[in-house]
Amino acid sequence: MPDSQPQPPHSSSGQADTATLLLCGARLTDGRTVDVRLGGGRIEAVGTAGSLATGVAGTLAARVDLDGYLLLPAPAEPHAHVDTALTADGEGPLAYNSPEVQRRATEAALLQLGHGATALRSHVRVGDVQGLDALAAVLQARRSLRGLAELTAVAMPRVLTGVAGADGLAMLRDAVKMGATVVGGCPDTDPDPTGYVEAVLEMAEELGCPVDLHTDGADPARLARLTAMAGGLRAGVTLGPCAGLGRLPAEAASRAADQLAAAGITVVCLPQGGCGSVDRRGVAPVRMLRAAGVRVAAGSGALRDLSNPVGRGDPLEAAYLLASRWGLRPEEAYDAVAGAARAALGLPEVRVEAGFPAELLAVRGEGLAGALSLAYSRIVVHRGRVVARTSAVREYCNSATVAGMDLPRQGRAESS
Repeated sequence: MPDSQPQPPHSSSGQADTATLLLCGARLTDGRTVDVRLGGGRIEAVGTAGSLATGVAGTLAARVDLDGYLLLPAPAEPHAHVDTALTADGEGPLAYNSPEVQRRATEAALLQLGHGATALRSHVRVGDVQGLDALAAVLQARRSLRGLAELTAVAMPRVLTGVAGADGLAMLRDAVKMGATVVGGCPDTDPDPTGYVEAVLEMAEELGCPVDLHTDGADPARLARLTAMAGGLRAGVTLGPCAGLGRLPAEAASRAADQLAAAGITVVCLPQGGCGSVDRRGVAPVRMLRAAGVRVAAGSGALRDLSNPVGRGDPLEAAYLLASRWGLRPEEAYDAVAGAARAALGLPEVRVEAGFPAELLAVRGEGLAGALSLAYSRIVVHRGRVVARTSAVREYCNSATVAGMDLPRQGRAESS
């Protein structure tokens, strides 16, 4: 089940957006240079450069010049923590009052939107001191972001077993009634991890919700029980960050990968850093998981909070790290933050082809490897509208040597 039901495209004013937008002169990963016409939140047509000058009714479409840009399906963020984001520099206890949580959740979502993520799934704590207040604030941020990005919430109770677990179960049920579309949490912190997973899966089956669980994955027996219970849940199960799989002996890790694949469970790794204690840092063995047939997506995790005070929340950096440090090909690495990430969120596939959703990212560069290396300038399209732009200008001092070599340069006179 998708995190949220598809809605008609809307403008920033909240009105239905029926305007036609023409993306001109974009380069695709197969080397073609094309025009792409968008309308009604979808890709209407893709043609050779200069062939799509008008809209479907013969009227001139608004134009965006993408000369020098690579056009890609937009990334998605499958593992964020917007309720605690941007708190690394704060003093004293973490502020959990609703206005403050809403402010930082909105800011965090916009930061990630600027990087290209048009859909985000955030894990939000429920219960304990904050009750449902943090979730209410995140859901309010979701409403305020309508038309810019899709923000959905995973409800995360701390304890679901024993005497204290009754309150957690009631809180989890109330969270779904409020608008959380995914149930989850961290079974590793419950006195009875297996009982925690059972409680989450039972509620998910009853309510028809996807499941997204935090686990390190370092205990093979516990992971085997989890996969045995979770396999076949119709709405889907996601685990992350599973960095502990990388610390297991090769035979145990391979057996766990086979179990995850057989159960149809998605693993979300966090290449930019974890969202927990330092001793659990690392990245799941992505190549081994992929070889076993596990769908592997990549998320950002902590965004400048105490878990990672320098977290960037940039999906292209996650893809860069998967390629540079863990040996994935650029196409595989980008799929982890785009196609696989969208699938983990239950969202429809995006291709730069007619009929697909107009969720797109244009980055300055000629090829995917170069874009992952130095993707500074970006144009983000959500539901057929440009919703974010980042422009970078690099200049060098005047030099006869530089001028004589005719090196490429991003100038201020460029427009897009």
